[in-house]
Amino acid sequence: MLINSIKAVLLDYGGVIADEGFQDGLLAMAREQGLDAGALLNVARNAVYDSGFVLGQGTENEFWKCMREEAGLKGPDTELTQRILAGFVLRPWMIECVQQLNVQGVITGILSDQTHWLDWLDKRDHFFDFFDHVFNSYHMGKGKRDPGLFHEITRQLALSPNEILFVDDMKGNVTRAQAAGWKTIHYVDKASFLELFEKLAVSASQDNP
Repeated sequence: MLINSIKAVLLDYGGVIADEGFQDGLLAMAREQGLDAGALLNVARNAVYDSGFVLGQGTENEFWKCMREEAGLKGPDTELTQRILAGFVLRPWMIECVQQLNVQGVITGILSDQTHWLDWLDKRDHFFDFFDHVFNSYHMGKGKRDPGLFHEITRQLALSPNEILFVDDMKGNVTRAQAAGWKTIHYVDKASFLELFEKLAVSASQDNP
């Protein structure tokens, strides 16, 4: 039931298409600076929204200022940003999955709560061209915390909600996508994802001979 009649597959960037540089980078900096890692990460996940940065309504400087004031993080903006970006390592095996879907006629896209960092990362790693669509909260003005985002993307794709499959490593995002009628995969690890992907690829091949 999960994979029947899928016409579009949308994937989160950090934690799915690439290693989770935001979380991993912040946790590493917390350890180095003797800060509470869990508290720092919680502040960061809220600050990226509260500052407006992830929605294109605030600046990178405002985000890092918030992190210094609320979490005690130290370091210049440029250095902190570079630490985060370095942690986003593209997963070649995931790109291979996307290419397989493209060959089978499935619409593919990135759906990420990101900033202009995603554009920088594409300039470094050149991965946008593998996807039909890139839905970045920074450019859309709304993120996955907003249930309306999923309905807006459904309209843009001109598909029925149950024809869209979304892959994300954050359970809350998966739950909101399900509420919008999308099919979902909660990404946990490579092995379990590839097991589900194999079934999806077979289904797509049968639908698009």
